[in-house]
Amino acid sequence: MNKTFSIIKPDATKRNITGDINKIIEENNLRIIAQKRILLSTDQAKNFYTIHKEKPFFNELINYMTSGPVVVQVLEGKNAVQKYRDIMGATNPDNAKDDTIRKKHALNVQENSVHGSDSDENAKIEIDFFFQKDEIIS
Repeated sequence: MNKTFSIIKPDATKRNITGDINKIIEENNLRIIAQKRILLSTDQAKNFYTIHKEKPFFNELINYMTSGPVVVQVLEGKNAVQKYRDIMGATNPDNAKDDTIRKKHALNVQENSVHGSDSDENAKIEIDFFFQKDEIIS
């Protein structure tokens, strides 16, 4: 078993679809072992998305991610990172496969409902960014 990190983004929490997203996650054999609803500060968002700081969409991304509550999660399962990426679907919902979170719930490329780690290394970094060890119960 390994872990990955997920964010249910502001567009999804505003539409009250967190439960449906969690259902999709759990139906695909990933366990939610930690979860909390938070409002990202501008500094937190900038630090979390620092990899994109030179990109033209950076400020828009920060504004979006701080526009409302998000749900941060630790997911556990076999090949958790790849499994969750498959469950999320393509970043652009128009290119996402049927039955993925983004095909079902995304509004557009930015408001695509979820974020997931892209590697085991980044999963650990992202989990450590938001969670203390005693908050994760597997």
